[in-house]
Amino acid sequence: MAHLLSTSCSIKLSSSHRPQSQPFRQCPTKCLTFFTLGASKYPFKRFVLQGRTQQANCVVRAAVAPISQETPTQSSSGPQQNSSEPFKPKRVMVIGGDGYCGWATALHLSNKGYEVAIVDNLIRRHFDLQLGLDSLTPIASIHNRLRCWQSVTGKTIELYIGDICDFEFLSETFKSFEPDAVVHFGEQRSAPYSMIDRNRAVFTQHNNVIGTLNVLFAIKEFRDQCHLVKLGTMGEYGTPNIDIEEGYITITHNGRTDTLPFPKQASSFYHLSKVHDSNNIAFTCKAWGIRATDLNQGVVYGVRTDETEMHEELCNRLDYDAVFGTALNRFCVQAAVGHPLTVYGKGGQTRGYLDIRDTVQCVELAIANPAQPGEFRVFNQFTEQFSVNELASLVTKAGQKLGLDVKTISVPNPRVEAEEHYYNAKHTKLIELGLRPHLLSDSLLDSLLNFSIKFKDRVDTKQIMPSVSWKNIGVKPKTLAA
Repeated sequence: MAHLLSTSCSIKLSSSHRPQSQPFRQCPTKCLTFFTLGASKYPFKRFVLQGRTQQANCVVRAAVAPISQETPTQSSSGPQQNSSEPFKPKRVMVIGGDGYCGWATALHLSNKGYEVAIVDNLIRRHFDLQLGLDSLTPIASIHNRLRCWQSVTGKTIELYIGDICDFEFLSETFKSFEPDAVVHFGEQRSAPYSMIDRNRAVFTQHNNVIGTLNVLFAIKEFRDQCHLVKLGTMGEYGTPNIDIEEGYITITHNGRTDTLPFPKQASSFYHLSKVHDSNNIAFTCKAWGIRATDLNQGVVYGVRTDETEMHEELCNRLDYDAVFGTALNRFCVQAAVGHPLTVYGKGGQTRGYLDIRDTVQCVELAIANPAQPGEFRVFNQFTEQFSVNELASLVTKAGQKLGLDVKTISVPNPRVEAEEHYYNAKHTKLIELGLRPHLLSDSLLDSLLNFSIKFKDRVDTKQIMPSVSWKNIGVKPKTLAA
């Protein structure tokens, strides 16, 4: 049995509602939410997020349907596609659409005219509760976010709440929404989180690998023309002493030449899960004819996109802690609160970086230019390369212009990685598709620093220093010190 809850919500704004940065249309809004109810042997899957709001009166209707029975589907509002025409996706499912990259992407695609559905189990919010962390920015609940989006733009984003590791839930979601493209952000995305203890390492691998396998099987069974856009990571490659190609390398060995997947040198249980994903996707493209694009994304920075700027309740999360925060975002927050910038080890670690505005642009380009059936494409998704020391220097100079006294300290590196190395990664395919990058500039750094200053009272400085050690991971469940 598939247990689905259909929730219909009508908004009533109270007089105590926060001041708006622009008019907020107080129109009735309906949202559709699906839940799956069931036991699980995995501890991080059993949680319930409960909340109440004065702004909404909700009527909940429960329906139980056998798995063989078709649930009602919403037909596309666009014209039916002729089979002789090129594949043009209209309906996009964003798995992990409540997260940092997923939320910005879902809004961007909706704003561009795609019919969008978010699929999320909301576990990213649970990680914050579990570890005592919080976003620098106050973020609204997913339901309030979507109500706000509809009120501001008149566009509706469907919401399915559940775990993609539960194939019954995912099957019903696919049959209900009928996606033309799936953007898959729905994974535990932190290397430090995967290295806290054995329990979280196992969770990361199970959640990421099994979730992606389920998506592949759902595409095969229910939407065989659906294009999978999978968010991978540049971390799959490691730091080889040769140029990093985009997914494949042509080599000659003992007089014979072949084009093979580029060697992978993952550096955490999280990165290893991404390597497993890539291998599974490549295999199913070959065996089942699935069309897929693997976006090996660099380190993302920034918080604002055109869509999240439309209203304060659409604001994205910004992580600054040592578990989920990324280097440039962390440095800007550290500078804002007067904490020395925390450079790990020698600081020569070099990676590819990109603005979150380019993340959403790259995903859109991949969707609009889908892979062919049976094709497994790999794009390296970043725009510039920086070492940690270079980022610290840029933030220091930008902070000084704002009157901040920015200092840098070297802290023992909690990771096992090369601290000085060669790094030159190719990234031309997305540029060829039309990517117009937002390069790191003084104005962007100024904006990010001012944003950090605005919310500096929300910073918990105890969360800044690293507390997860790659070498000291053990089998005993670990609670991070508050």
